[in-house]
Amino acid sequence: MSISFDLPAADRTSSPYTGYTRAHWEAVADGLLAAAWRWSTPGGALLDLPGRPSLSGVRSDGLEGFARTFLAAAFRVAGADGDDPHGWLERYARGLAAGTRSPGREDTESWPLIRDHDVQGQPMVESASVALGLRLTAPWLWKHLDEGVRDRAEEWLRGALRHTPAPNNWYLFPYTVAGFLESVGRGDAETAAARERARELLEGWYRGEGWYADGDGRAFDHYNGWALHLYPVLDAHLSGDAAAAARYGARLRAHLEGYALMFGADGAPLHFGRSLTYRFAASAAVSLGALTGHTPLTPGVSRRLASGSLRHFLDRGALTADGLLSLGWHGPHEATLQPYSGPASPYWASKAFVALLAPGDHPLWTATEEPAPVEEADRVLALPAAGLLVQATRGDGIVRLHNHGSDHVRPHEGESAAGDDPHYGRQAYSTRTGPTAPGNVADNHLSVRVRGRSSVRRRVHPLGAGHGDGWGWAASWHRPVFTAGPPMVPGLRVESVTVACGPYELRVHRVAGAPAGSRVTHTGWATGPDEPLVSALHGLHGWDPGPETLRAPRGTACTRWARVPCLSGEAGGTSVHVCLAALAAEPGPGPLADAVTEVVADGTEVRVVWADGGARTRIRFDPVRVTHTAGREEA
Repeated sequence: MSISFDLPAADRTSSPYTGYTRAHWEAVADGLLAAAWRWSTPGGALLDLPGRPSLSGVRSDGLEGFARTFLAAAFRVAGADGDDPHGWLERYARGLAAGTRSPGREDTESWPLIRDHDVQGQPMVESASVALGLRLTAPWLWKHLDEGVRDRAEEWLRGALRHTPAPNNWYLFPYTVAGFLESVGRGDAETAAARERARELLEGWYRGEGWYADGDGRAFDHYNGWALHLYPVLDAHLSGDAAAAARYGARLRAHLEGYALMFGADGAPLHFGRSLTYRFAASAAVSLGALTGHTPLTPGVSRRLASGSLRHFLDRGALTADGLLSLGWHGPHEATLQPYSGPASPYWASKAFVALLAPGDHPLWTATEEPAPVEEADRVLALPAAGLLVQATRGDGIVRLHNHGSDHVRPHEGESAAGDDPHYGRQAYSTRTGPTAPGNVADNHLSVRVRGRSSVRRRVHPLGAGHGDGWGWAASWHRPVFTAGPPMVPGLRVESVTVACGPYELRVHRVAGAPAGSRVTHTGWATGPDEPLVSALHGLHGWDPGPETLRAPRGTACTRWARVPCLSGEAGGTSVHVCLAALAAEPGPGPLADAVTEVVADGTEVRVVWADGGARTRIRFDPVRVTHTAGREEA
């Protein structure tokens, strides 16, 4: 699908993989801004983009349109050292003056006031984009505003410092507001307190290997890059704070060691976690690392990843006919969204344009594009801090994420099936598939069925992860939570282990404490009938003959309609269930039944002998330990 504004000709000399250069990035930013500004109020304070409103209401959505596009304009103009051929900053200066003239009023232009996150909180999110935009463009916008407008803007922004954020990355919004106020000589004890509080929380949320939890629980997702790394690293870069840059930059570097592998050869990021409608914001951490030097990646790899992600969505219908980012993934897709998503929400994708802060002579733009990590070799990478296992295959360019550590359950919350979230609860995600929608059969899911009631996975308890040469594993346990009747069966527990080897996924589940007569089902990858993909699932132990193929009529973010392979088997007391799964481009890796030659399983361990070279995998329980040896050596 062609996009609705002109781009320069592809440059296959400097960018052999994507054809995109810095000029393409500027053209995309300008095109997105021009399309969005068609929907501004007369004074320019609100951009009321067409579409269904978010939970926060139309006025907040209009502020969101202003703030998030302002961030794109700020990166665009600041990266050009103030050159603003389209006059974007003049528009935002006018809108800032109109929006802050009488905030809280129900008129055409006034911005909503910032309140606590559970009262009227969304403006706090947008305050960070306004503040960061003002900080980036201070020499060309802020310094030329009337003093009264500056005072009004400060007073509105300080609402973020005086109200309670949501208990997660939201604490970085007042941090960012305070950083801007201090940068223009308006700091005080209030700004210092907001920044110190955010720093303290970041220390508690940091779990190692470059991964922050998004709050006090175990939510690991794209917010790690586009929020929890972006704000403190960029703040340190802009302020010249060497100590902060060293601390937060080292963590960004560690994050990119693994995160660089989480983009497919087609440029797609993993379809995992919430707010996926922000799309190519997933590349923000990659470009930020290149900009600040806190990266293990060469400039050519960084640009390959960032430009690949941008082009992936532009080429696959992310823009509407009038040039707006739709609410969805490729095109519109309701199941991808959250209740807080409104018409302008996708413009958090503006964070990707942090790449433009690197000037034209920066290596990010002058180096020749190099292959993405997935294009270099098959790799399996364990990330024990987050409980994740990444599996990438060079031949088809697909990256898979096996989730044994991330959930969307806060520490104080009970485990209710009503809160089942397909973007966290499934056991595997990829760059070519999305989870099936609520109400359809769940993909990549182990369910225990007791007296006709099926379970979901909510809180995930990691049991370890590791990798070796060409293989890796991750494990976790959970308490099955039921969708009807009593929420839990006392003593019922599922331990799950994934071993990735080449294109294969060995999936092992030990179900303990199941009532007599229980059954288990396990599903594989959801794919569409027109997709050139193979989704295979084969039972090795503890399953009835099969699998059968189930239908998901609501499809996924990647296909309108999907089919899902499913195994089922008997359970009761303690039972062990072993299967092989695979997701691959056609024609696939061949019959899964031929991939292993021997399987031995009981309640204490599972042993598998692989057909290719006779490698052996051994999984022990109590505690979980996994070994994998080549040839005929004993594991």
